[in-house]
Amino acid sequence: MIAVRRSGERGHARHGWLESYHTFSFAGYRDPGHMGFRDLRVLNEDRVQPGKGFEPHSHRDMEILSYVLSGALDHEDSLGNGSTIRPGDVQRMSAGSGVTHSEFNPSKRDLVHFLQIWILPEREGGPPSYEQRHFEAESRRGRLLLVASREAREESVRIQQDVDVLASLLEPGESVKHAIGPGRSAWVQIARGSVDVNGTRLEAGDGAALSDESQLAIEARGSPCELLVFDLR
Repeated sequence: MIAVRRSGERGHARHGWLESYHTFSFAGYRDPGHMGFRDLRVLNEDRVQPGKGFEPHSHRDMEILSYVLSGALDHEDSLGNGSTIRPGDVQRMSAGSGVTHSEFNPSKRDLVHFLQIWILPEREGGPPSYEQRHFEAESRRGRLLLVASREAREESVRIQQDVDVLASLLEPGESVKHAIGPGRSAWVQIARGSVDVNGTRLEAGDGAALSDESQLAIEARGSPCELLVFDLR
């Protein structure tokens, strides 16, 4: 079964410096029918104006991934980490018992466009931690590349949950497949382009939940495509 979450159905917030689309309930947007999918709790598509960003704020008991689509995002946290996240980077912050961080667009002229992802951890508490890795475009082109996993398999970032996160860049006509194990489900999020997912057309900003399916088949249509797949227990 495939359940589609269309881009235009998402929650939408505009704060002047920030435009955000919420696939699931977040902040002031509440939709009892969309509180998350399995352990995937938040999937926001954010655009931050030049020179603006999120002031220091705190999190706990959440696995937080940032995936930049264009532009750059500066990160600082109470663990002493400071970095710039660019396209191809995956940043993971395990909030654990508590961490404070800030995120800013360092550009004076360009938007930063990124996906903010929250995954429920297996266990609450524990020491917070941070990790960032770069995945070259060529390594994601024409395939599904593992970028986050519980065991940090294949040089992916480590997350504290039984979830695999895969990223792909597809040219029109290219296709990829992914086996979904027994008792597992998948979420597909289209960042750009147009694809068919198990025969269902999805456009940029669309997402889809796949339950009781043994295989995920994705084919790009019309224009280059970028997407993420979440393989969830």
